[in-house]
Amino acid sequence: MNEDQIKTRFVSEIELRGYDDKYIDRNEEREILQIAIQLGVGVENAKLALAQVCEDRGYIIESSVARQIRSEIESAGGAVDRRNFEAIFENARKAVQGKKNDREIKKMIVNVMEDTGNNHVKTGWFTNWYASLKRDLGI
Repeated sequence: MNEDQIKTRFVSEIELRGYDDKYIDRNEEREILQIAIQLGVGVENAKLALAQVCEDRGYIIESSVARQIRSEIESAGGAVDRRNFEAIFENARKAVQGKKNDREIKKMIVNVMEDTGNNHVKTGWFTNWYASLKRDLGI
């Protein structure tokens, strides 16, 4: 395959997966990158091309939203309090542009907190808002 055919195939694979909801989740991203590798495109070039195509088409990439969440959690310092969590939630809500509901966004934030080990939270004297939130989300 020549370069133009590879680009066309790559763009069509992205459009097939993001057409219905304009959202590329982690599984769809992995599939797209695997196809790019099979076509002989390097991983870094495939990620850059994926980001460029998604930006041009107005698609949201879940892993980039998760990176944004991770950086905001890390910038909060040693422990996240409820106010910081709400600020991270509002920024994530803006980033997903209505593609995910509030519950899914909160689950994503909690999962990132748990995965990165940044699940130390500041709680009140008599309440633990984080444990209550996890219970409400079913995590």
